[in-house]
Amino acid sequence: MTVARLGSFSAAATELGYTQAAVSQQIAGLENDLKTQLLNRRPVTTTEAGARLLEHAEPILLRLDAARADVTRMTKTPSASLLVGVTPLAGAAARLAPALAELRAQLPRLAVTVQTGNRRDTAIAVARGELDLAITDGLTAPGDPLPEQAPVTAIGLSEEPVSVVLPGDHPLAARAALRLPDLADARWIEADNVAPQLEEIRRHARTGAFKPALRYPGQDVTTLINLAAAGQGLTLLPESALPDGVTAIQVATPRLSHRMELIHVALPRRSPAATLAAILSAR
Repeated sequence: MTVARLGSFSAAATELGYTQAAVSQQIAGLENDLKTQLLNRRPVTTTEAGARLLEHAEPILLRLDAARADVTRMTKTPSASLLVGVTPLAGAAARLAPALAELRAQLPRLAVTVQTGNRRDTAIAVARGELDLAITDGLTAPGDPLPEQAPVTAIGLSEEPVSVVLPGDHPLAARAALRLPDLADARWIEADNVAPQLEEIRRHARTGAFKPALRYPGQDVTTLINLAAAGQGLTLLPESALPDGVTAIQVATPRLSHRMELIHVALPRRSPAATLAAILSAR
């Protein structure tokens, strides 16, 4: 996986702490076992068979990491600290703060750390035991779960409509509602760490358009809203994330929701993570 990601045997060897010869031998051994070539050597790219193997390898390796973390969690002494992951929109929602306040009232000496990240990385960190639990969000059809990102349990916390954020003088600003496919050729902001990925929007709109006019790799919701309001491109956000005065038109077709979920693996009974999960689920 590392060789394919970096496109280099030497770079992969450096990252993994092996010699280049050792990495080459491991790849050659795998190819011999499968009796097919997995990597083109010059330049280093995956063959069709190699790409298919990678599709299987990532979830398998992630499940191994999750199994190790689960066993470790069962055998170690309960920690007096809690690591909570949130995606930027989930962190901005008015749900986590009061839940943490209630937890603090029950466990006043608990040390809590809140870590922000995108949905995929956060879910993987939960599966690997790097986070105790997390609140993530994403775009979905009403009632449907978000696509699985890792071997974790997901509990729906809330759903709400989504709206397109645009400048106040935009030709569509006076509309009562919008059809997402009608915006396929508009200028969009690619902000995968905050807003729904354009790939998700394409899938729901059933069109391959939605090309990015600007890329924003940050995690600040306010910055993204300001960029859209200034005419740098459109973005799709839940209504609760939008401050007063921002022009945003609700998406009517297709029917879409912004869904917030609590994700975790098996939680030890009476642990701080289990207590917080119960508080969040009851709200």
